[in-house]
Amino acid sequence: MDAPLRAAMDFPILSVIVLLPAVGGLMVLALPRRRGELVLPVALALSLITLGAACWLLASFETGVAGFQFEEQVIWYEPWGVSYHLGVDGISLLMVLLTAFLFPIALLASTSITTRVRGYFASMLFLEAGILGVFVALDLLVFFAFWEVMLVPMYFIIGIWGGERRIYAALKFFLFTALGSALMLAGILALALTAGDQLGRPTFDFVELLGVDLGRAAQFWLFGAFALSFGIKVPVFPLHTWLPDAHVEAPTAGSVILAGVLLKMGAYGLIRFNLTLFPEATVDLVPLLAVLAVIGIIYGAVVATVQKDIKRLVAYSSVSHLGFVVLGIFALTSQGLQGGVIQMVNHGLTTGALFLLVGMIYERRHTRQIADYGGLATVMPLFAGAFLFVSLASIGLPPLNGFVGEFLVLLGSYLSLPGYAVAASLGVVLAAVYLLWAYQRMFTGPITVEANRGLADLGFREVALLAPIVALVLFLGIFPKPALDRVEPAVQGILDRIEMTTDYQVPQFGIEADLPEAEARP
Repeated sequence: MDAPLRAAMDFPILSVIVLLPAVGGLMVLALPRRRGELVLPVALALSLITLGAACWLLASFETGVAGFQFEEQVIWYEPWGVSYHLGVDGISLLMVLLTAFLFPIALLASTSITTRVRGYFASMLFLEAGILGVFVALDLLVFFAFWEVMLVPMYFIIGIWGGERRIYAALKFFLFTALGSALMLAGILALALTAGDQLGRPTFDFVELLGVDLGRAAQFWLFGAFALSFGIKVPVFPLHTWLPDAHVEAPTAGSVILAGVLLKMGAYGLIRFNLTLFPEATVDLVPLLAVLAVIGIIYGAVVATVQKDIKRLVAYSSVSHLGFVVLGIFALTSQGLQGGVIQMVNHGLTTGALFLLVGMIYERRHTRQIADYGGLATVMPLFAGAFLFVSLASIGLPPLNGFVGEFLVLLGSYLSLPGYAVAASLGVVLAAVYLLWAYQRMFTGPITVEANRGLADLGFREVALLAPIVALVLFLGIFPKPALDRVEPAVQGILDRIEMTTDYQVPQFGIEADLPEAEARP
């Protein structure tokens, strides 16, 4: 390792990335009321600096390394095994970049917020700090703390600045997430105490916990506690019912962040903790999780097809697309797991852009009913083109980013779970149905509602918001290699651990999956 790279590794960049938006939130709250015009510039500046730090992290990240990089560790209380431990691998690196990329866009999309402006932008920055902390924490108590920190500002963003049913949606979001948090905390404590029996003291450190020998029964119950918490956040069917209400009632920026990164926290948790800490339980429960994933894919797509509200349609599409992520994770193949991680990024970009577009048309017409539109391409050609482009990416049309993730997921799951892969492919067809049918009703044909005739097309600010997303959609669709190069070593490390600790053999081309016979048939 050369000197500049070693210096980069020694710099506490992860702490800086987490603290920058938190400091920004405090700065926004400290601004006097008479200087309200400074709130957005200050918030945006700190978010952009965070993005710059994340790009520096990307430039300094060493490819081909499976372990954690940029680790920071400070022992807080050794008798309890609690430490401030941060680090990133290729998987968490992409999540940090996605988060840092979407937040400046979400802040710029918040110009419609006119009440309690300081509180809103401070909440957004605290939310960013909490999400970034989740993706870099390697101590389970620190991870849990960031997980809970994220919950509070999102609750206020929905409950204060949301739609007519915002209180109901915020409470539903809070109760579902709090229930999952309670289960996860119980699992964390049980895991730490179990580790204490072997190590002589409890530990919450993820790296130390990898060396703890858990029995099959203990893995099963701990897997369930973690998986239920993460499954609520993904959301896995049937734990998804909070999501459509939260999406519909949240302000535009809230929906962008909710779809773009909050849902990915659950999938990230399944990869980081469930697959690595509980490998035997993972192998045993593959059929169950695969069934739930396929049900989510098809159910979300079917329900999206019949929606009359375009924002609710996009919300249910998230249930379907995240089903592909879960299927890729529990395919337990290199292609499937890489595809699941890449699809997390792709979904964040495309669905985030769809929510931006829905918010733009809502600001003009104050209705989300598909029937209230028609012929919009006549008066809003730029908007129509952007909506079609993002829809095609969400469907998975080559050479756009959605194709890469879905292709890898289906390829990887076909190696180990061919029946599930064939059933899941129906979700690709249904995605084309609900998105293109919605596009046809909203944009093609003559103008059917006179109120739409004078609508203004996209302005400079709106084009500037969409342009970086469009550029990344094209880049990742045409040249996904940089992302895959960083993810593959981490994915292979997880699969190697599963092979070493169980009887499972990771399938390759020409080699069938070697699940234990009792679990191979759902």
